[in-house]
Amino acid sequence: MKRLAVYCGSASPEDPRYLALAREVGATLAERGIGVVYGGGRLGLMGAVASGALEAGGEVIGVIPDALANSEVANHDCTELFTVSGMHERKQRFTDLSDGFVTIPGGVGTMDELWEAMSWAQLGYHTKPVGLLNAFGFYDHLIAFNDRMAEVGFVRPAHQGILIARETMPDLLEAMSEYRPHTPIFAMKASDL
Repeated sequence: MKRLAVYCGSASPEDPRYLALAREVGATLAERGIGVVYGGGRLGLMGAVASGALEAGGEVIGVIPDALANSEVANHDCTELFTVSGMHERKQRFTDLSDGFVTIPGGVGTMDELWEAMSWAQLGYHTKPVGLLNAFGFYDHLIAFNDRMAEVGFVRPAHQGILIARETMPDLLEAMSEYRPHTPIFAMKASDL
């Protein structure tokens, strides 16, 4: 994995562990020679991931919609900063530029990015690993919900391994490096669906 898209919040929670985690994620990726592709902002966890990676000598590619770039939240310290027309183009660029996806704590936008990466993998738009860093138990309920969807039958058995969740970044990166693509919906027969 040469580059990973990192999905996370643009907010700065009161609990300082979240910003520290984001900086650590950026630094860990840089130290392993893995470039960061992220939302291009300088605020919150987003900015902390970029700072952590840049301070560790890593590559940081930002992708930001023009509406956000024009509101002065763009991080011009990035190795490269792309301004795109909107969120759909932004997420497509994340997919095009990265070899996988890592989601750390965040809010609604972060969930949108995670679920789209999972959905696109399930369908067959990409065959890249989708990682979830469950630091501090932040995503315990989301993981349980994903398991519930599988139990009920809304996630096919072939797709239950798409979401790779671990509690530490080293464990997550190791699991992501071992990911083997599944059979996407586009390649399934009607009887498999």
